[in-house]
Amino acid sequence: MNLHGIIPPVVTPMKENEDVDLDRLRWLIEHLLAQGVHGIFVLGTTSEFYALDESEKQAVIATAVAQVNKRVPVMAGTGAETTREAIRLSQMAQREGADAVSVITPYYISPTQAEIIDHYRRIAENISIPLLLYNNPSVTGGLKIEVETCARLAEVPNIIGMKDSAGDLQTLIEFIRATPQPRFAVFQGRDTLILPALQFGARGAVAGTANIAPRECVGIYEAFRRGDLALAQELQLKLSPLRIGLAVGTPPGTVKAAMNLLGLNVGPSRAPIAPLPTDKLDKLRGILRQMGLFP
Repeated sequence: MNLHGIIPPVVTPMKENEDVDLDRLRWLIEHLLAQGVHGIFVLGTTSEFYALDESEKQAVIATAVAQVNKRVPVMAGTGAETTREAIRLSQMAQREGADAVSVITPYYISPTQAEIIDHYRRIAENISIPLLLYNNPSVTGGLKIEVETCARLAEVPNIIGMKDSAGDLQTLIEFIRATPQPRFAVFQGRDTLILPALQFGARGAVAGTANIAPRECVGIYEAFRRGDLALAQELQLKLSPLRIGLAVGTPPGTVKAAMNLLGLNVGPSRAPIAPLPTDKLDKLRGILRQMGLFP
């Protein structure tokens, strides 16, 4: 599988009562595909995977697979606190037609690197579709996938890549250097570092801001591929204030807040994430206006 480019971790639209809105998810996927994204990733952190039960996760994956209809790869987040549950969710994603799964490290316990290796190997052995590691220490109590661990897991035939959201460019470069290229694809998960990561060999980015500004995110990648580094840098500098500005509230609620301000109408996040107060909405609105994103 040739995973590459900008793959948004698609927000999960919800109705005002916080029920999952599958009709709006279909609309959102079409909107993102029309902006040129290179893949669709459901049930990531930005998708509120932690807030959905298993039947809702299954419905989201099935809806995404049917809507995309093989136009681009569909990846599903299937991470869980135990290996047993992650295997079950990964097998469910495979049955529903996902092209690959992304598995975050456990996020409550803190396993050793040896236990992490065993965790991912056992998941990979129980599915036949590709698996991507997901390194995001900021939401897993500081738990990291070490470079040596990544290199050993890259030897597993269907572990084909990693999303690295640690925000440490030096370590991302080491992930690339320590794994077989081009078979093993490293994706940047920190939106402020898309261009630098591409310059050092990353295959693309799983960018939460691509829900809000997909054209700008895709533009960074496409300009880089054409060799237009000046335009890629211009777009990266344009995007970065948005990513930084999302810290005004509780992620991923701020992503939905920005989308709702732009009229994309994806509804609320599930409690306890609350709507942004007026002063913070105004800050977010100002960033979006400065970027020229309002119609």
